[in-house]
Amino acid sequence: MAKKVAKVVKMELPGGEAKPGPKLASAGVVMPKFCTEFNAKTADRKGQIVPVIITAYEDKTFSMEIKTSPVTGLLLKAAGIEKGSANQKTIVGKVTKAQIREIAEYKLPDLNTDDVEQAMKIIEGSARNMGIKVVD
Repeated sequence: MAKKVAKVVKMELPGGEAKPGPKLASAGVVMPKFCTEFNAKTADRKGQIVPVIITAYEDKTFSMEIKTSPVTGLLLKAAGIEKGSANQKTIVGKVTKAQIREIAEYKLPDLNTDDVEQAMKIIEGSARNMGIKVVD
């Protein structure tokens, strides 16, 4: 018999550094157990924001689906800048095609394409919207 779902919550938590708190209390899960499991699975992603979908069941158990880090954070890190441009015309940083390919390959499971070239175009569009120039 399938478990009865109590709640599904989408969150963005720091990789390897989740702590019990109001964000997790709203999910209705055993917080120390979740934090231990999440931190173990994302220990290699410290310093990055990690999206996670938590499905809490009525018997206080849970399952989690960890997603890849957001494109904006990856682009900012690759360009070595703190934040993107307020408008698209102001160039605030540069990334290479190789860096775009690397990000696209990393993000491929969460994008709506299976083709790396298409994924690169998606990532390049995000870079342009942030005021980051793509160079060869």
